[in-house]
Amino acid sequence: MRSVRARAALGATLVVAVALVAAGTAVLLSLRANLIDRTDLQAEVAARDVASQIALGVPYDRLELPDEDDERPVQVVGDGGRVLAVSEHLEAIDGTGSTDVRPQSAATDRGGDDDDDDNSDRGQVSSDDPRFGSGTATVDGDRADFRFAAVEVGLDDDRTVTVYAGAPLTTEQEAVTTVRDAMLVGLPLLLAVVGGVTWLVTRRALRPVEGIRREMAAITRSEDLGRRVPEPGSGDEVARLARTTNETLAALEASVERQRRFVADASHELRSPIASLRTQLEVGAAHPELLDMPGAVEDTVRLQQLAADLLLLARLDAGERPGHALLDPAQLLAEEVARRTGDRLPVQVTVAEGLHVAGSRGQLARVVGNLLDNAQRHAATSVAASVRREGGRIVLAVADDGAGVPEQDRERIFERFVRLDDARTRDEGGAGLGLAIARDVARRHGGTLTVGRSASGGALFELTLPDADRGR
Repeated sequence: MRSVRARAALGATLVVAVALVAAGTAVLLSLRANLIDRTDLQAEVAARDVASQIALGVPYDRLELPDEDDERPVQVVGDGGRVLAVSEHLEAIDGTGSTDVRPQSAATDRGGDDDDDDNSDRGQVSSDDPRFGSGTATVDGDRADFRFAAVEVGLDDDRTVTVYAGAPLTTEQEAVTTVRDAMLVGLPLLLAVVGGVTWLVTRRALRPVEGIRREMAAITRSEDLGRRVPEPGSGDEVARLARTTNETLAALEASVERQRRFVADASHELRSPIASLRTQLEVGAAHPELLDMPGAVEDTVRLQQLAADLLLLARLDAGERPGHALLDPAQLLAEEVARRTGDRLPVQVTVAEGLHVAGSRGQLARVVGNLLDNAQRHAATSVAASVRREGGRIVLAVADDGAGVPEQDRERIFERFVRLDDARTRDEGGAGLGLAIARDVARRHGGTLTVGRSASGGALFELTLPDADRGR
C-alpha cells in the first residue's frame, strides 16, 4: 500500500475501530453491571419480604409467595437442605440451596414430629448483606435465567432458614443484546464514513504536494532551475515545504550558475598563460635564439599558481574541514613576512604576543600571503601588518597607502575572478582568486574577512578569528 491517502485512511479507520470496540465493550459491561445490580435489588426485596413473614412466625404453608403472574420464584430452605416452601407453579430450579421444588413435611424427616410445619417460633432476619448468585428456574413451563438473593432468618430455637428469591435476567439480556446488535450494525457504517472522510480530507490536503511533485519532475526533465514550485496560500506545513523547496531551488540555481561562471573564468584564465607558453615554446623550437626563457618561466609559475588556487577552491567547495592545530598568529605573520624577500616594499609588523587561534596552518598562511600580495600590488610607499586581541576575537590586519577600495566594490572584490580593472594580462597581477580564497578560508575557520579604509587612505583588510584561548 504505497498511497499516503490509503495508509492514512486505513490508519484512521483502524484507530477509530479500536476505540469504538473498546468503548462499546465498556458500555456493554457497564450496562450489564447496572442491570444486574437492578435485578439483584428486585430479588433482594422479594427475599426480605418472605424472610420478614417467617420472622413474624407465619407458618410456611401460609406464606404470601409470588403468584404465577409474578416472575420471581421463591424457595425456603431449612437446616439440612430441607425445602420448607416454594412459590406456586415452580417446576425446576438450580443455583439455590436445593433443587427440590416440593416442600418436605417434618413427619417425613423427623418420625412424625410436625412441629416444624407449624413454625410457631418467631425469629430475626439477618442484618448481613444477602448472597447473590445466578441460576435457572422453570415456572409454568418457561425456563429462564435468574439472579437469586439468599436472605437468612435465625429462629428462636437456633434453627436457620434461608429464603431464596429470584429475579429474571430477561430484561438485562434483551437490553444488552439490543445494544450489542446496534453496535454491530452501526460500527461498520461508522468506520466506512471515517475511512471515506479521511480519504477525501487527505486527498485535498495532499493535492498541493502532488503539484509540487509534478513541478519538480518537470524541472528535473527540463533542467531549468529557474522554475519554481507553486506555493499554496494556506500557511501550513505544505506551504512551508513549498517555500523551502523554492529556496533550495534558488540556492541550487545560484550554485550551478556560480559553477558555470567559475568554469568559464577558469578556462579563460588558463587559456592565456597556456597560449603564451605554447607560443614561446614554438618560437624557441624554430628559433632558439629568440626564446624568452624568463617569460616562459614566469608563465609556468603563473600557471602553477592558478592551478593551485583552483585546486584549493575545489577542496573548499567540497566541504573540506580545517584542522584544529593551535597556532600563534603573530608567529604565522612573522614567518610569512620573512619568507617574502622579493617584495618591493618592506612590511611594518606590529603584533601582540601570547595569542592563539585554531585551524589549518597551510590555509591560514595562504590567507596572510594573499593579503600581503594584494597590499604589495596596490601600496604606494608602505605596507603595515598587525595582530591584536579585540574582545573574544583575534584580528590580523593588513593595511596599505594605495588608492583603497571604493565602498560600492568592497563586497564584489571577494567574488571569484573579480578584479576592479579590466586588464587580464600577466602584468596586472593575479587572476582574481586570492581574496575569494581568503574569505572562504576565513569562513571555514569560523571567522570573517572584511575590507575598509586605512588611516593612510588605502585599503585595510581585517581577518577576524575566534580566540582559541577562550575555548580552553
